[in-house]
Amino acid sequence: MNKVLLIIQREYLTRVRKKSFIVMIFVVPLLILVMGFVIKLVADDSDKISSLQTVNVIDKSGVFVHKFHDDKNIKFNYALTDLKSSKEILKNSEGISILYIPANYLQKDSVQIFSKKKASLPLADGIEKQMNEIAFADNLLKHNIDPALLASIKKTNISLNAVEISDKGDKNANVGPNILIGIACAIFIYLSLFIYGGQVMRGVIEEKTNRIIEVVISSVKPFQLMLGKIIGVGLVGLTQFSAWIILSVISTKIAGHSLSSPGNPMANALAVIQTIPFGYILGCFLFYFLSGYLLYAALFAAVGSAVDSETETQQFMFPITLPLLFTYILAVSVLFRAPDSPLAVWLSMIPFTAPVAMMVRIPFEPPVWQIAVSMCLMVIAFLFTTYIAARIYRVGVLMYGKKASFKEMAKWFFYKE
Repeated sequence: MNKVLLIIQREYLTRVRKKSFIVMIFVVPLLILVMGFVIKLVADDSDKISSLQTVNVIDKSGVFVHKFHDDKNIKFNYALTDLKSSKEILKNSEGISILYIPANYLQKDSVQIFSKKKASLPLADGIEKQMNEIAFADNLLKHNIDPALLASIKKTNISLNAVEISDKGDKNANVGPNILIGIACAIFIYLSLFIYGGQVMRGVIEEKTNRIIEVVISSVKPFQLMLGKIIGVGLVGLTQFSAWIILSVISTKIAGHSLSSPGNPMANALAVIQTIPFGYILGCFLFYFLSGYLLYAALFAAVGSAVDSETETQQFMFPITLPLLFTYILAVSVLFRAPDSPLAVWLSMIPFTAPVAMMVRIPFEPPVWQIAVSMCLMVIAFLFTTYIAARIYRVGVLMYGKKASFKEMAKWFFYKE
């Protein structure tokens, strides 16, 4: 046990004493804040970023003449020339497009927009929206229905407030913040498993190629070395996350104090965030980070022991990381929309996909029994995976110059001590 503790201490102190580690503790939260500020700034000034587009309208139907309205990014003119002449003019012009509307504009793909460069998506969407509104109003007039009257009847502003019924009483469901927190946790888990698992694998490869492993193995058992490496790097990741969480809490408190004026939108957003059970979410995050890391790090260590360079790891890494990548894609596209769907439940139970899938579901408070089953399966999977990885590791770290394969690694598993 003392030997394992020494390996853990070495792996931990070697990494946390690096200047890059200390710098990243402060830089990452700062970068996240700056990125959020830049995104907000870009979103607020998106209209100013887009350049003004002039659209020359050629309307053969007569329905849309002088009915388009200009906005900040689009200005409509009505061309007096035919389409062929307008195209010739377009070849020598920048920032101009031609909107051609034939008499049979309802026919699919009959309406066309010509431009020197590819038309931007906002431009096409803006024109389509206006054309549909104008065509709808024209149909209403044909049926003797006043469009202005219908618009005034339809003009409503209903806001839906999601309320959750619980044993402690009704409370705001906070659907939007829960979605954001779930996706953020899933992304952090996904990235951390790759980053810190990769560190374990690279450490094993480096010691193996430098022949340091031969000296170390003479003093400790391969399983002790692998376990010490995995736990040591895991503690580094835990230290980093803990520091980031503490800094985030402090910055949130400071921001909440400085934005505490009534009616401030940011203050309202912070007030909503503070109602979310962060202690519960944080506890689950730490468990799935540690259990997921231990599971994947054991596999990464086995891969590192089987190869002589990092370029040879690709054939082994893809099948190992495919479940994680598959779940990550589903997490940011599907699972957050239906956190209690059968797909989400099953993915949160399977150990290789649970760290990402369950963290999407945690903010929506899934049944306690599902969390308990998922956690138990994670522990069992970690122990079983570590046993398999250790048997491969004890042979692989002493193999040099031989191309490993899955078949060869299966043989290593059955070698006797």
